[in-house]
This record gives sequence, structure tokens and C-alpha cells, in this order.
Amino acid sequence: MDHNDYVKAAYRSILRSDFAEAITLFEAAIAASPDDAEVRYRCSITYARSGMLEKALEHARAAVNLDRGKPEYGLHLQHLQALQLVREAKRLLEDDIAGANNPYRPITLLKEAIVLDPLYGDAYVWLAIAHSRMNEHVQAIAALKEVMSLHPDDSGLRQLMKDLQKSLQTYMG
Repeated sequence: MDHNDYVKAAYRSILRSDFAEAITLFEAAIAASPDDAEVRYRCSITYARSGMLEKALEHARAAVNLDRGKPEYGLHLQHLQALQLVREAKRLLEDDIAGANNPYRPITLLKEAIVLDPLYGDAYVWLAIAHSRMNEHVQAIAALKEVMSLHPDDSGLRQLMKDLQKSLQTYMG
């Protein structure tokens, strides 16, 4: 099979929601044509949608290295890197022992994620939570205002804002 045949078969698998088969077919296409940046990019997207961030990052980096002229490859890589940073920050926030060594590490990671992908709302929400845990309620509210400007109709964000404002009042009171 030619690498394009594998890609066509991968898309048919995606249409059937068989992402595992699609990944296998994309990998076969890559084996047949390892220097095809577009196939690497599409494979990365499929890995990301399947929750396999490490493999998605691997193929996104390869796509960028093979063709730096496509801005979508770089943007996709930056989004995946932001996802990875948010995942690490969440792990630190959820694991009090790890966060005790450097309680500002999650904030640093989340700010890096926002620089990489300014439209990634979860990074702002977790940044607000991280600031709130450090009793930095003004910064938490500022981060939440940013994400609310991205998602103005999200009732969960409005509730979180109310909770943060109450925390600020209690802290100041």
C-alpha cells in the first residue's frame, strides 16, 4: 500500500470513530513515508484526541521539524505543550506533598501554558485555582476574568468567580 492509501483508510476509520485503527494506519503511512509532515501532523491530532499526549507531542514535533513553513503545525505543537504544562500543574496542585517543595511551581507552569496557547481556557481556570490556594485572590480573579472573556456564557465560570470573590472578602475581612 502507498502511504496515501493508509491515510485514506485512517480517515475512514476516524469516520467510524475507530481511533485505534486510525492511529495504526497513520503509523503505517509514516513508516511508508517518514518525511511527510502532513501525515505526522494528522497522526498527532488523532493521538491527542485519543488522550495519548506523549505520542501526540512526538509526532507534532516531527511535523514542525519536517516543515517549519506551516503555521498550523507550530500552533498545534504549542497547544499540546500547553496541555502538558497544565497536566503537570494539575498533578502538583492535587498532590500537596509535591507542591509543598515549591508552591509557586504550578503557577509558573500555568503561566507558561498561557503564553503557548492564550486561548486555552483550562489554563486560566487552573491558574485562578493555583492563585487562590496561595491566598492570591486578586490574581485569581484576574485570571478568571481572562477566561470569562473567552467563554462569556459559561455558568460554571460565573459560579467560580462568585466563590473567589467570597474568598477575597473573607480573606480581607
